[in-house]
Amino acid sequence: MAELSWKPATELTGDRKIGQATLSALTPEFITSIAPFDHAAKTIGAVMKSAHGMALPAQGRMTGKAALRCLWTSRGQYFLIGDAPADPALAPHAALSDQSAAWAGFRIAGADCEAVMARLTPIDLRAATFKRGHVARSDFSHMMAIIARSGAQQMDVYVMRSFAKTAEHHLVEAMKSVAARRNSEIVT
Repeated sequence: MAELSWKPATELTGDRKIGQATLSALTPEFITSIAPFDHAAKTIGAVMKSAHGMALPAQGRMTGKAALRCLWTSRGQYFLIGDAPADPALAPHAALSDQSAAWAGFRIAGADCEAVMARLTPIDLRAATFKRGHVARSDFSHMMAIIARSGAQQMDVYVMRSFAKTAEHHLVEAMKSVAARRNSEIVT
């Protein structure tokens, strides 16, 4: 029988800084999809609060803290991302699916994070409209992605694992483009 070995989704190790943007890989231990059953739509929030100490987020939002967050990912679906799996108490109320090996995450941080992301997605990610705690599912350089503002100058991007290297490439190229533009503005 063939033995399978785990490989990281990206070759990115540590932080990569270009200009005023820093790219790092997100490696949460668990990503669990939570899809509440129709009959539990009204009760799942209380179960989530009891099990994980956070509410299910509203549409386009996230809840929780850095170590464990819940992101709205689409209508009737949430991702619990962090250092703990979904509590089994959620199972009678929602379909739970381990997505840990299916998604790859990146964090783009720094003064240029918005400019970098503006080159890769059509949605308005400026801080005035896409505040901390906001989440969107959108096109990301021709890939589907989940984008979350996790800090004032910081965004997290999750793509399907099979697109991780492509996403990394596009992020690095956008970072270079923004840095080059900034440098040309300084020189002129």
